[in-house]
Amino acid sequence: MNSRLTLVLASVLLVGAVITGYWGVTLGRQSAQPVALPSAPGVTPAAAVGNQLQTQVDEQQRVNVVVLARAVQPLVAISRDDLAVERLRIAPPGSFASPEQLIGRTLWQPMPAGTVLNQAAFDMAGPLARMIRPHERALAVAVDAVIGGGGHLSPGDYVDVLLYLRQGEGNAEQTAQVVIPALRLLSVGDTLGITNQGEPAQLPTDADEERRRRRNAPSTAVLAVPEALLTRFMLATQVGSLRLAVRSVDEKRLADYYAGKEPVADVGEAQRQLFQFEQLAVRGAAPAPQAQPEPARQAPAGIPVYRGNDATRQTP
Repeated sequence: MNSRLTLVLASVLLVGAVITGYWGVTLGRQSAQPVALPSAPGVTPAAAVGNQLQTQVDEQQRVNVVVLARAVQPLVAISRDDLAVERLRIAPPGSFASPEQLIGRTLWQPMPAGTVLNQAAFDMAGPLARMIRPHERALAVAVDAVIGGGGHLSPGDYVDVLLYLRQGEGNAEQTAQVVIPALRLLSVGDTLGITNQGEPAQLPTDADEERRRRRNAPSTAVLAVPEALLTRFMLATQVGSLRLAVRSVDEKRLADYYAGKEPVADVGEAQRQLFQFEQLAVRGAAPAPQAQPEPARQAPAGIPVYRGNDATRQTP
């Protein structure tokens, strides 16, 4: 009996020892792991500090740009509610930084919401007037698919104006020549180019309006003609047939134009080549009627006066 009790007690103690040992090993492993200490107040992790600094630097590099918060109609004074300030990395050329600069001013054309306002929006001038320089004139010519390069002309292209003269009374042979070389296209149909300030000359249109414009073939093209050749170009449009020959973009004439380089040599060459054309135009014109000389007036006959046998004539 005593031996059995001893065996039971030994078994219980053995099981307790195993459980106690397992518990001790488990607690030892947990104590070996590092305990995360709560961060002290006011201490920010390195990544958060870097993001905060980047945000501050980015904000300092941005500038204020005034835009329209809603659509504004022409000839209506701008109020503070019409304006909003956006923070942009790069300010568009000619933009305003403060709404106070625009309050009370009026636009000359309707402007949609989101438009960046500049001085050109307040200038009372049409788009063509803002696309040429003082020594240039904008002149429109009639074009079709043949005259206008197969319908592939675009504003900003440079073209040579060719003149074809048929054989006739004033022209013994058919002739063709370059009337004016390297003229800049300002517009083709309803499509306008950019102004001298590098801004679009017309407001952006929706997709439906753009598709409608492309379906309709342009019937006119506006060219920037030097003032010295304006009258001769007008004469060329009346005496013969014109063609527009597109020049290569590799000549970089548009870049030179906005850089301020003037094509003086082209104008001088055009003036020399136009001499023969002017002679043909003059010979083809009908001669002016010559004034007939007025017949000499005869003096009126005198009145006979008789005094006895003497007779005389006196003029009244």
